Amino acid sequence: MPRCLTRLYFGPAGVPHAAKRRSTIEGVRTVRELGLDAMEIEFVRGVRMSETMAQKVREEAQNLGIVLTVHAPYYINLNSDDPNKVEASKERIYQSAKIGFIAGAWSVVFHPGYYGKRSSEETYRRIRDAVRDVVERLKSEGIDIWLRPETMGGLAEFGSLEEVVKLSQDLDLSILPCIDFAHIHARSRGGYNSYEELRQLMEYIERELGKDALHSMHIHVSGIRYGDRGEIEHLNLEESDLNYKAVIKVLKEFNVAGVVISESPNLEEDAILLKKLYEET
Repeated sequence: MPRCLTRLYFGPAGVPHAAKRRSTIEGVRTVRELGLDAMEIEFVRGVRMSETMAQKVREEAQNLGIVLTVHAPYYINLNSDDPNKVEASKERIYQSAKIGFIAGAWSVVFHPGYYGKRSSEETYRRIRDAVRDVVERLKSEGIDIWLRPETMGGLAEFGSLEEVVKLSQDLDLSILPCIDFAHIHARSRGGYNSYEELRQLMEYIERELGKDALHSMHIHVSGIRYGDRGEIEHLNLEESDLNYKAVIKVLKEFNVAGVVISESPNLEEDAILLKKLYEET
């Protein structure tokens, strides 16, 4: 896969609800039948795909023109007090990237970790060093896939917009953020929801990471419920106050290319909604 894409691709987080079987290959076929062109492979409970199956997924996705991304397991904390858990977390990211690469995936997103009792500065240093280890291992093995630390919705979680942007800068843009608009909205307890605020967000990314970053965007969109500590749960777009129409408007205005993944509970329904809105904007 090229590092930059030429347009936006839309799809669900995981196998669509409409699929007849809960397999990745069936998911890819269903995505095409639905008129979508991307799908995120969900390794959130563990990397449970063989290299042989990954090769079959690659062939099917390439034949159907579907861009694949990967979501690494939830059980990752690169800032854990337990060194064994840090190493296990690094291994989960590595395995997700390795199998994703064999499957032809463009990008792998992961949740970096939690602050715990450490300062945000110390947490940042520890997570940066751990991610660098994974980047160097992947590079040494010729595994060419984007690593994407995600903007996170909870205040206890490492992953503010500024943190994941700085992480990308400090690792010489060998990684780029996964921009989750719902998480950013929830983390700011209702911010980043007007057209002007979202425009400033895109200007910040372009200024800090360069124009190429706008042509290599891994994006999550969903509805969201939030409280004083940020994210509570994902919702369907129509059930949430997320201004998804403004999100689509700024993506169009900044000529963004990459992948937009719907993480709404209804998966493909909101992916179709977003794609249709984008095409009509």
